Amino acid sequence: MLIKNISVLSGSDLDFIPSTNVQIQNKKFKRIQSKTTSNNKEESIDCEGLLLIPGFINAHTHIGDSIGKDVTLDSSVDKKIHPVFGAKSKILKNTSQENLANFMKNTCYSMIKKGITTFADFREGGLDGVILLQKVLSDMPLRSIILGRIEYYQGSLEIKKNTPFPKSKIHELTALLKKCDGIGISGANENSTSVLNYYSKTTKIRAIHSSETKQSTTKSKKITGKSETTRALSLKPDFLVHMTYATKSDLIAAAKTTRGIVICPRANSSLAEGIPDIELMQKAGCTIALGTDNVMINSPDMFREMDFIWKTTMGINKKRIDPKEILKMATVNGGKILNKDIGIIQCGKIADCIFLDKHALDLEPMHNPYASIVHRASESTIKAVMIGGEIIHGKI
Repeated sequence: MLIKNISVLSGSDLDFIPSTNVQIQNKKFKRIQSKTTSNNKEESIDCEGLLLIPGFINAHTHIGDSIGKDVTLDSSVDKKIHPVFGAKSKILKNTSQENLANFMKNTCYSMIKKGITTFADFREGGLDGVILLQKVLSDMPLRSIILGRIEYYQGSLEIKKNTPFPKSKIHELTALLKKCDGIGISGANENSTSVLNYYSKTTKIRAIHSSETKQSTTKSKKITGKSETTRALSLKPDFLVHMTYATKSDLIAAAKTTRGIVICPRANSSLAEGIPDIELMQKAGCTIALGTDNVMINSPDMFREMDFIWKTTMGINKKRIDPKEILKMATVNGGKILNKDIGIIQCGKIADCIFLDKHALDLEPMHNPYASIVHRASESTIKAVMIGGEIIHGKI
């Protein structure tokens, strides 16, 4: 396929090219240049008036709770989403697989329409939970990274005693990892250091929630005398999620030992837990990506996520932030953190992208494409969404 006369945000720095041709072959970007030639048999589409940007990477979700939108709205974080006794846990256990699957599928359709081409999901429910999500996705083009977990959690006493991973659970963990892309651990406060060390020996993607709330960071110090992030790093994670209450030393350690941090600012705010300090994270050298977190507390919308973190951070810190850096969090940085050839328009990379209408009412005239995308674009400005070189939503 040859896409002609289109504006593009290209490469790892999202360089703006006002007009060029993009050739796609075998599901990947083959060539990006103004004088790209094609054979007569190749499909050619004139896309003047459109802007091509990388598909959004929603780097942290929990879509299993899609059926529980806005339940227990006024409850504490633990009462809502604690993995053992929270409302979410009860919903997942007491709802039929069919009902869970129906609303999970709705969320997937919603993400596609909003330009999300890949999502990384922390999937609860052990092997059954992973298989359910795979079934939901079996007839959908949406790209997924499924990070499962076994339903094994430890209490404060077991963590103090540094109780090891039980031999009775080894087979369960092995079976789980054969079916998914890695593990998504609930947090250090539900696992002893010995257990985290055991998980660290697994060979697929490893990720963990860390320092999401003030309460969780205080609890870690009280139980172990160590920061929650210090203990979370015992997992040797590829990335950390949240880090809303991480200290400067936590962030420096994370920058040195992980691929980055996935922040979920709207979810943190929905839970009345503040927003992550992206300026401090960047100063520490962290790569930052964006996620929308639990569907029960937040909609899977990366446009809203970018707009929110951009303006709230500037409002709180009273400093300007380049909107390009925010857009990278939704695209390029997600690809880096997940270590996949996605989130970027570059030769040899997977052709996941969004076609935006530059003449849309909310975008024209587009004087700064990065600002326009971050705080003006929305689902209504999307002309089409492409995954793996195929148009899967809309048309061009």
